[in-house]
Amino acid sequence: MKKIWLCITLAVGVGWLSTVGCKKDTISPDSEEPIAFSVPVGWPAPSYTFANNKLTQDGFTLGRKLFYDGRLSRDNSVSCGSCHQQFSGFAHLDHPISHGINNLLGTRNTPGLSNMAWHPAFFWDGGVNNLESQPINPIENHVEMDMTLPEIITRLNTDADYKKRFKAAFGDETINSQRIFKALAQFMGAMVSADSKYDRYVKGEAEFTDQEKTGLTVFRQKCGGCHAEPLFSDFSYRNNGLLPDPLVNDTGRAHITREVTDKYKFRVPPLRNVAVTKPYMHDGRITTLEAAVERYRSGIFASPTLDPALTGGITMTDADKQAIVSFLHTLTDTAFLHDARFAEPK
Repeated sequence: MKKIWLCITLAVGVGWLSTVGCKKDTISPDSEEPIAFSVPVGWPAPSYTFANNKLTQDGFTLGRKLFYDGRLSRDNSVSCGSCHQQFSGFAHLDHPISHGINNLLGTRNTPGLSNMAWHPAFFWDGGVNNLESQPINPIENHVEMDMTLPEIITRLNTDADYKKRFKAAFGDETINSQRIFKALAQFMGAMVSADSKYDRYVKGEAEFTDQEKTGLTVFRQKCGGCHAEPLFSDFSYRNNGLLPDPLVNDTGRAHITREVTDKYKFRVPPLRNVAVTKPYMHDGRITTLEAAVERYRSGIFASPTLDPALTGGITMTDADKQAIVSFLHTLTDTAFLHDARFAEPK
């Protein structure tokens, strides 16, 4: 792979790694500390570049506070971080489908969050195509946070600390939906996961076991067409052969496009940190990584929109399957899962 270093500098100097999360979540209204967003070596250019939303320490810490604040939900019980847990790759460990206020249930599995600046669209059906617009869906969804933006703004305006934070991030105390979403986009967009064993192996800084090497080879042959490196998704929408749940009849991408040809197609999920983001599939029906891989061998349901590459299932031996699973574990980025910058502020 040709190595290209693409660095989008949003402020002169460096300080990202040392200033954003290594100190308390305090207000510094006069802070001019530099911060930068860099694209890892060999990665494509991101879809979201912060061009119209300058990434700053104050904007990032405001976004982090909002991300973990239950006041963004109607009964103050659910925050973004309630369903997107850092130790689980910002997915919801062992919860097949999303849980909202009053323990109401959604219909889809909570996806993990990382490298969102590279995502051209969001949610399993791609219903939102801008990082700054993404939060409005769970906030207003009646079985998730069930909140209105005017009420959130009213709540935040009663908090003197938030007024200080908005002033530090945007120049004055005005709190509005655009600034809320920009701050959240700074936090989520900065969540880059690129330090797994796989990444170190690609850079020649780590060794794979024989099984992991075999797994990478088999993965590239049998899975890489959809789960393309380095993000491990081509961000397309495909019917991967799941038998539709008749009680839900989730039509996937067709819910957005209204096209019959898109029925039961869902976004190809990125696989980084996949070993810690169980359960799997758009409805969380599969509980283990081994079973998820096995399903592509023996559990494909044929339907008119099934992806042609999955016709008849993917041929693999038991050894192939175990090697793929072994390789998928190398995509776990332990540093990202424990990075204090992305943790709930104390």
